[in-house]
Amino acid sequence: MVPSYETMGDWLEEIAQEFPDAFFEELDGGIQLEEEARPDPDFPPGEMYIMGEYCNDMLGRYIVLYYGSFAALLSDEDEETWKDEIFATVAHEFTHHMEDFAGLHALDDKDAEFLRQAREEE
Repeated sequence: MVPSYETMGDWLEEIAQEFPDAFFEELDGGIQLEEEARPDPDFPPGEMYIMGEYCNDMLGRYIVLYYGSFAALLSDEDEETWKDEIFATVAHEFTHHMEDFAGLHALDDKDAEFLRQAREEE
């Protein structure tokens, strides 16, 4: 099942409300949903997708989730799985935000190691 972009947006809004207000401090741009898919350019097409990103740039601090990436990877999954993946992705990106705000980078290091191992397995 692939929900509409609007439905995923509704789910994202509901899920975001489950996180404490403190997580949103200094997150000027909030959480955004982009329609596109973000294939990881370091992998063969269709093998690895970027589900979300924490951004800290001239536009401020914000989280972006990519609807198309979810659709590419979860097309055969049910609503509960979609919601679980949205929650996990938002929680992951909030961790990046909190670490960035605190000047830490443990999750960045863990993500880099995961991608390194995935490239080796390829």
